[in-house]
Amino acid sequence: MSHQSWFVGPEHFATADAARLRLAYYAEVAGRYWGRPATEAEIARGLAEDPPDALTPPTGEFVVGRYGGEAACCGGLRLLDAGTAELTRVYVSPAARGTGGGGALLAALAGAARRLGAHRLVLDTRLDLVEARGLYVKHGFREIPAYGEPGPYSQIWYGKELGAPASAPGAARPARPAPAPHRRGGQ
Repeated sequence: MSHQSWFVGPEHFATADAARLRLAYYAEVAGRYWGRPATEAEIARGLAEDPPDALTPPTGEFVVGRYGGEAACCGGLRLLDAGTAELTRVYVSPAARGTGGGGALLAALAGAARRLGAHRLVLDTRLDLVEARGLYVKHGFREIPAYGEPGPYSQIWYGKELGAPASAPGAARPARPAPAPHRRGGQ
């Protein structure tokens, strides 16, 4: 049994590790779609057609997960509206599958969604991405009606309620007020 652990946190999508993981994601999903290894041109076209600029606060977030210090998973989310965040580019490298990275990745993305004010996660995927579909169902996602623009890569849709964000009106409040923050230099 391995004693390695996962650390998943926000990372800009253009870092070397994030770019490598996004490239691997496209290579795998395009290869499965075409039923053959994807060409470099197909992968480059897919990356160019999906600019991740919405995956930064305040409209979204991108995260990278490290297993034993090595970047091995990534995913993003973008706000669709004030309460709904869409997961995108969720990927765990084949060598790291089965080690808990998918669950750690989904937990980090749910936390990011809550921080951005979302109370619901949604996503679309393809039927042939069976590992991803199994991961979503294992972590509480359920099939939902289609949303957004239809496309050739959207065959099944999932959603999960996160509950009200902590800052939402009506959210539970502490029994007593929190102490005032310490201020320095008259700030």
